Amino acid sequence: MAKQKRIETQPLEIVEPIGKRVLIRKDEDKKQTRGGIQLPDNIEIPTITGRIVTISAEVGNCEDIPLRQYDKVLFNPKGAIPVDFEGDNRLFVVEIENVVAVFRKS
Repeated sequence: MAKQKRIETQPLEIVEPIGKRVLIRKDEDKKQTRGGIQLPDNIEIPTITGRIVTISAEVGNCEDIPLRQYDKVLFNPKGAIPVDFEGDNRLFVVEIENVVAVFRKS
């Protein structure tokens, strides 16, 4: 009788995007507008903001893509892939085509 190998699973420590993708931590959802209007919990906002946690090697090596780690970005969440890495599910793998703006200080 053959022995079965026991595969021990280790908890994930890092998530590295591949291709022209970045890993973004979505900002907390806004519950209120600047004017004080309460927003419903189920409001669908077509674009959301977040910070780039890490970038793929392909993005890092391409000088034509102006995205770097820790940039604050505006992205379209429709094509974003949620990463079930943390309990609050705020991490997303996003193709760079879905990153629509980078916030820069003047």
